[in-house]
Amino acid sequence: MFVMISGCSGGGKSTLLAELARRGYAVVAEPGRRIIAEARGGDERTLPWVDAAAFARRALEMSVADYEAASGLTFFDRGIVAAAVAIAAARGEFPTSAVARFRYDQLFLAPPWPEIYVNDADRRHSLERALLDYESVRRTYLDAGYEPVMLPRATLSDRADFLLDHLGV
Repeated sequence: MFVMISGCSGGGKSTLLAELARRGYAVVAEPGRRIIAEARGGDERTLPWVDAAAFARRALEMSVADYEAASGLTFFDRGIVAAAVAIAAARGEFPTSAVARFRYDQLFLAPPWPEIYVNDADRRHSLERALLDYESVRRTYLDAGYEPVMLPRATLSDRADFLLDHLGV
């Protein structure tokens, strides 16, 4: 079973994935942060603040590779749909075939959570930008036929328990 955890930037997704990994579950880290780390180690042209289109294309490429490499119960942080939205936002053609072909079995959305939103070296965009991006991603998942489960704003342990209880694991 492939479980997508998506939603608002700064909404606690990566922290939740780290908790799931700590509990022994297979997780796939957010492509965006991995691309930034990769770019800082060499070719900085794929940094989102240098070339948003190159960043989005690399995110889709990485997300598809992650999907194809995964097996069994796996939790993903962002992924194919978020990358597709980023490609469209960078004035590219929306990759409809990738969104249709690579489907996740369950979607959990982390809602905006302004109280925990922070910028860092990799997250340079404003909360306002994060809210706009969240709405685009949420709408795209709905348009693609997903029925999201909203993650509660709760302690990390409670949030992880909610997700696992909902999945019956």
